[in-house]
Amino acid sequence: MTTIEGSVALVTGGSRGIGRALVTALYERGAKKVYATARDPRTVTHPDAVPLALEVSDPASVAAAAEQAQDVTLLINNAGASVNASFLDAPVEDVRREFETNFFGPLLVTRAFVPVIERNGGGHILNVHSVLSWLGVAGSYSASKAALWSQTNSLRLDLRPRGIEVTGLHVGYVDTDMTAKIDAPKVTPESVAAQALDGIEAGAFEVLADDLTRQVKAGLAADLSTLYPQLAA
Repeated sequence: MTTIEGSVALVTGGSRGIGRALVTALYERGAKKVYATARDPRTVTHPDAVPLALEVSDPASVAAAAEQAQDVTLLINNAGASVNASFLDAPVEDVRREFETNFFGPLLVTRAFVPVIERNGGGHILNVHSVLSWLGVAGSYSASKAALWSQTNSLRLDLRPRGIEVTGLHVGYVDTDMTAKIDAPKVTPESVAAQALDGIEAGAFEVLADDLTRQVKAGLAADLSTLYPQLAA
């Protein structure tokens, strides 16, 4: 089991939304140090966080961050993009851009920090997915999050023998600036962060952070028309 108290964490996309809530929650639970990354580290506002510049899709930026944060024991891959490119109409480059951030970004960061976490005696990785990992209704976004879910499942098997546990966090609508124009029930970033850290400390394989996510996950065993009612029309 992973203990938050005394840990050294790194949160990608740590300047806003779920990432900012995770930074706050980590300190509230006794983390010794939290690196909060952002493209522009000046946007990190937590007074105790260590701001760190990071573009997750840039190998050089990832390598530089790993070089600066050699004491990390807990990695949270939270940074993401929401392009939602149509597979039929959008430029293919838009689809690639989504995958660069949502799939290859966490992969690059994980590969850079696994040796760090190993040298520090083992630890934990949390990958932030989405309920749309299981629903193909948002084009490139859904596909990139589904691919990240698969990546997480593979890494969990690869890293457990190396003393690193892996948790996947799935969320639906969270009350952040990304969903400001969506009229639907939302959970707070603070609730998501609390559930995520509970899951890490419990050694959970997955955390389903709201009713919508739990409902969709339960529907995966049913006929496809359960998740896609338009197929039954």
